[in-house]
Amino acid sequence: MSLVSVRLITDDVRRMVEFYETVLETTASWSNEDFAEVASTVGTLAIGSTRTVGIFAPGAARPADNHSAIVEFLVDNVDEEFARVQPTGVDVVREPTTMPWGNRSLVLRDPDGNLVNLFTPASAAAIEKFAHYPR
Repeated sequence: MSLVSVRLITDDVRRMVEFYETVLETTASWSNEDFAEVASTVGTLAIGSTRTVGIFAPGAARPADNHSAIVEFLVDNVDEEFARVQPTGVDVVREPTTMPWGNRSLVLRDPDGNLVNLFTPASAAAIEKFAHYPR
């Protein structure tokens, strides 16, 4: 089994896609006005409109209601990413900080309030752990 994507449900797909395109310096692939994907080398962040929820199970997901998940992206240099995204006005929750588990993390909040962690391995153990991940 392989994790292929994580899907965020939102009332404003365009606004969410613009945030992730800015933060990740990429261009999303749009299927239609209700669904876009931001692909990486190891998985995809899918962004779907609330109008798509009923296809899965009516009422099963609510936008801007996440209080338990953090979407995480491995980056080459988190301090450089901070310098790049800070002037764009993104909501910075925590400036780059070295965490006890060895990653240096920048925590942002997307337009719907989801936490987004951009991180760079900093300790020897973390560098080894993430060495095989493509960037």
